[in-house]
Amino acid sequence: MSIDISQIRSDFPILSQQAGDYPLSYLDSTNTSLTPTQVTTAMDEYYNEYNANVHRAVYHLSEKATAKMDEARGKIQHFINAELPEEVIFTRNGTEAINLVAQTWGRENLSKGDVVLLSMMEHHSNIVPWQLLQKDKEFEIVFLDLTDEGRIDLEHYQSVLQKKNVKIVSLVHQSNVLGTVNPIKEMAGIAHQNGSLFMADACQSVPHMKVDVQDLDADFLVITGHKMLGPTGIGVLYGKKNLLENMPPFMGGGDMIRSVTCKESTWNILPYKFEAGTPNIAGAIGLGAAVEYLEKIEMETIHNYEKKLGEYALSKLKSVKGLKLFGPQEMNERGATYSFSLQGIHPHDLASILSERGVCIRAGHHCAQPLMDRLKVPATARVSLYIYNTQEEIDRMIKSIEEAKKIFKLDEE
Repeated sequence: MSIDISQIRSDFPILSQQAGDYPLSYLDSTNTSLTPTQVTTAMDEYYNEYNANVHRAVYHLSEKATAKMDEARGKIQHFINAELPEEVIFTRNGTEAINLVAQTWGRENLSKGDVVLLSMMEHHSNIVPWQLLQKDKEFEIVFLDLTDEGRIDLEHYQSVLQKKNVKIVSLVHQSNVLGTVNPIKEMAGIAHQNGSLFMADACQSVPHMKVDVQDLDADFLVITGHKMLGPTGIGVLYGKKNLLENMPPFMGGGDMIRSVTCKESTWNILPYKFEAGTPNIAGAIGLGAAVEYLEKIEMETIHNYEKKLGEYALSKLKSVKGLKLFGPQEMNERGATYSFSLQGIHPHDLASILSERGVCIRAGHHCAQPLMDRLKVPATARVSLYIYNTQEEIDRMIKSIEEAKKIFKLDEE
């Protein structure tokens, strides 16, 4: 199946905007993707046609809202190939999903002498929750080092698993800085051989490639809606049913209980045990619509398009004199996310100059300060692509970078 890029771009009204005298070129989808009208329409329909709470009433509006939210859960179950719908837990985002695991499974199962295994390329959302819990439980956090090309050192990985009492490995599937795609299936298998659980942060991979949780055999996997054409404020924790059933609730409140007395409470069945209070109903419905949109195009088609576009962007970036690209230098084992520094220009200055020309890129530490320390830079500029981007936008980005160099007189001898 081929992509009709003009049709896809027409689904994103924001792309018709001008940024001053320039057409808008959005190259920051690793941060937050754009949202198609199919998603906003689904959310508007909820608010305009059946705006009611779920699981709390028998009138028709509530029953329809409940059915639509259950339908969205089923779409996500199918999308990631979870075995059961109750293995799909709605959260606010990927960050909350990781915190849920840390504060439920982690609080019950980690103690002094245990190890949580992370890597130097992790997002802060997969570091800070473990550090918060560490203050109470006194376990050890070990960070896997990276090769100079930005890949996890698999020999170090196997060595740590063999030598230390690793209870859980929690790793990013695709780096939000380096673009590196880690061999999660292989790494989960090695973890299980050593008696460790495995959690994958798939926030950056699920929007761009087919992710099958049963094939990967991840014990937990987290995704977030705002990076996969969905709304903000909605995410998902996938967990194997046997693990979720044995974990205590994350938060207490309405709908997560079976019974409440003045002396004690008992908990609801999955997935509701982990969904306390009124959920983001419109967000869940919107995420279901985003999944439907992606599946209509087909994930293999999306992945192939981005790989071809990514190869073009990679070659163009490599041609810029003074530009240093971080991460794998070829498109195999990486996604279309590129972090770089440009000699003589701070990333924030570069991003500001590009913004004046309608080109939106990210500059900063990207919520990955340990990785910035490993790369020996305070920040990087970052370009990230999605299905609505084009070669013409990449050309305009490269032209803008060259213009920035002229402003800073970097090509003068």
